[in-house]
Amino acid sequence: MIDIESTARQIVHAAIKVHKALGPGLLESVYQKCLTYELEKAGFRVACEIHLPVKYEDVIIEAGFRIDMLVNDFVIIENKTVENLLPIHEAQLLTYLKLSNLNLGFLLNWNVTLMKDGIKRMVNNLK
Repeated sequence: MIDIESTARQIVHAAIKVHKALGPGLLESVYQKCLTYELEKAGFRVACEIHLPVKYEDVIIEAGFRIDMLVNDFVIIENKTVENLLPIHEAQLLTYLKLSNLNLGFLLNWNVTLMKDGIKRMVNNLK
């Protein structure tokens, strides 16, 4: 059985570990690679830069959507290095959750002093 909450806790723990080691100020891609390493080391399957098409009627349309990270095929992670997370970032993650029919995602803003302040958990129809 999939334990989504245990997975979520371990994702947050790994993000904090990476941030403590690197601090703010690097590119998103650096944090993504380091977080991928940490999660894979912990036994998770991590896929990066996943294309996410849109299904419209009976047609699959490649609309340019790309998920930063997909953990164990059920948690989406979007990495940002911005001054502040904005509603557009939340809308992006929510769109990805809806299009992929997944329930849990994290926005991780690495450009913060303390990583706990850069973590935004979002759900889509989580029961």
